[in-house]
Amino acid sequence: MGHCYSLDLRVRVADFVEAGHSCRAAAERFDVSESFAIKLVRRTRDTGSPAPARQGRPAGGGKLVPYEGFLIQTVEARPAITMPELAARLLEEHGVVAAPAMLSRFLCRCGFTYKKTPDGGGVRTRRRAR
Repeated sequence: MGHCYSLDLRVRVADFVEAGHSCRAAAERFDVSESFAIKLVRRTRDTGSPAPARQGRPAGGGKLVPYEGFLIQTVEARPAITMPELAARLLEEHGVVAAPAMLSRFLCRCGFTYKKTPDGGGVRTRRRAR
């Protein structure tokens, strides 16, 4: 994944071009690529800010989001359920195939933690609000 130049450098490059210099001259002066200077000026013109765009996938999407209520209800009703068992229930009741690891990550994002018990098993519990 690429890195972002600092906001300070971005502002200086944008101001230099705004003062009447070319993008290529700004690139040479600030030791950045010409394409960066050109794209930065275009971004500043379009959005009004030289700040970089947010990177990464937007939050909230995913295959399991529509079934969040079902998954939470199932785990709260039976905290010792294993992820393969939960995957089988999801497939059986909703026809959705999900890997056990995906279910575990999803439950962690929903605030559940996995606690080991002395008998060698484990229980999923919901984190308490602080």
